[in-house]
Amino acid sequence: MYNAAPIRHIRQLCTSASSASTTSISRAKSRLRSQHDPDKALQIYSSLSKDYNSAASTRHALDLTVRRLLKSHRFSDIENFIESQKNDPKVKKEPFLSTLILSYGRAGMFDHALRTYDQMDDLGTPRSANSFNALLNACNQSKLFDKVPQLFDEMPKKYGFMPDKVSYGILVKSFCEAGQPAKAFEIVKEAEEKGVEPTVVTFTTILDALYSKGKIDEAEKLWTLMDKKGCIDVAAYNVKIRVAHSGTPAEVNAVMGEMSSSGFKPDTVGYNYLMTCYFQCGMVKEAKEVFKGLGKNGCNPNSATFRTSIFHLCNAGDFEEGYKVFKESVKLLKIPDFNTLKPLVEGLVKKGKKKEAKGMIRTMKKKSPPNMLKEWGMLEENLKLTSVKADTHEAKEASA
Repeated sequence: MYNAAPIRHIRQLCTSASSASTTSISRAKSRLRSQHDPDKALQIYSSLSKDYNSAASTRHALDLTVRRLLKSHRFSDIENFIESQKNDPKVKKEPFLSTLILSYGRAGMFDHALRTYDQMDDLGTPRSANSFNALLNACNQSKLFDKVPQLFDEMPKKYGFMPDKVSYGILVKSFCEAGQPAKAFEIVKEAEEKGVEPTVVTFTTILDALYSKGKIDEAEKLWTLMDKKGCIDVAAYNVKIRVAHSGTPAEVNAVMGEMSSSGFKPDTVGYNYLMTCYFQCGMVKEAKEVFKGLGKNGCNPNSATFRTSIFHLCNAGDFEEGYKVFKESVKLLKIPDFNTLKPLVEGLVKKGKKKEAKGMIRTMKKKSPPNMLKEWGMLEENLKLTSVKADTHEAKEASA
């Protein structure tokens, strides 16, 4: 159970802010990214000045706040928080209201997202394809893929607007997620007949679905069509790299070479696949080189980079290197989850690195949401680390 006391003050917190407590948007977002306590995240969001009239200025901060609540499974608090935002004057601006719809979708609360969409007239918010796209995305995020085609047919007629190319792209995604790439391609043809040119993202979504279903020949035919239409980009190549990474590093490097020859520079996602492929083939040294060479290749590690690296380093028994990767993830605020880090802590203890293991747990108690503190405490107790003093360097990282 969570502490419900702070939520009673959400409405007051989110509708009042003095000049003394006003926080800049950029600083608030930075603090939210590093803050995993949902109640503190709410306080940070509430400190934003209501003088910011641009909906875009607070949408990211709002989304980060909902993520913090979601991580602690505080769904009633998510509802209270989002509903309180409907008192904000910015709700009359479609992009801001669309963020509320998307936030409900992120939480899997589609009924609330649909209700918010239907309230737009009462809230005085203009309705266009933009908010409709938010609704469709919320439906997909809630895993209600079969409902998206129904909404696509009903809502434009009910409210008098035309779906745009993004709308068709989301519809295509729903069919792909439902395992129907052939139906998705029919939607592309239908859109083209209506003069709506599908986006690169739409084609890439179908390409990914075809490869995932093992329909290699159809995927290659689609690739040829995409090439003719000029609809190939880095994301499309990443789909091909993903398929290749289940084979050998040579196959992955071949696709990346083809990519470079076509004028595209591999990104972090592509290098993550290459690193994973090396790990899976037992080529740990080469995988480490990919990780360390990201910066030289103009890329920054993302959350998946750290998660994948630590997972495979632990499998290889290289806990010392895993510990170094963990410390870097802390600095960049891209820390893996408990299930990824638990084997690392256990491995460090087996290697006699109890201070490092204790330091990791100390850090994670600072960085984890409240609902995970018990898990870290139990791990610490089971490994008999409660009496071990963490090293000074790790203690500093924990308080950063």
